[in-house]
Amino acid sequence: MGNHFIAYIYRLRYIERWSLMRNVVRENVAEHSFHVAVLAHTLGTIARDVYGKPVEPQRFATRALFHDATEVFTGDIPTPVKHHNPDISHNFREIERLAAERLTGLVPDALKGAYAPLLESKSVHDEEYKYVKAADLLDAYLKCTTELSAGNREFAVAKKQIEASMHALDMEEIRYFLEQLAPSMEKPLDELTGP
Repeated sequence: MGNHFIAYIYRLRYIERWSLMRNVVRENVAEHSFHVAVLAHTLGTIARDVYGKPVEPQRFATRALFHDATEVFTGDIPTPVKHHNPDISHNFREIERLAAERLTGLVPDALKGAYAPLLESKSVHDEEYKYVKAADLLDAYLKCTTELSAGNREFAVAKKQIEASMHALDMEEIRYFLEQLAPSMEKPLDELTGP
């Protein structure tokens, strides 16, 4: 195999998210990965600067940049599909593992040590990944918020489900984010720039 890693990463921009739902604003996996990286860094910064936790926000951001990289091979499988039953979830995790191996195989040998850990399977028992998962959920929550603010009721049920998933993580950083930073997402530009 050639060293085509970056060429595949750039193809994330062609993979649409939220394919089962009508969208006011379309989103691709590259955009989503950027947003999740920003949110993971923000959650890490909240953890460190507000709650005094010994974390490195830049590590969360780096991990988040690659959290959906395997979707260049699998596509974006909607959550209701991949979590429909335990067999589908298990099989999807195996497909994701194989896609990570394939993607790692496209990295030059000298760089594999840096990229393989970013592409490997994820576990919420891993503290870094817990922040990435929280950021991933927050991005989905903010997507729902902006779609609902634009009058698209298609995202009402998804927002409630995502809120429940965020609550289950029981992270004070998420609560802080929702209180201090999320409310602005519902405002139009004139209200953000107004007096």
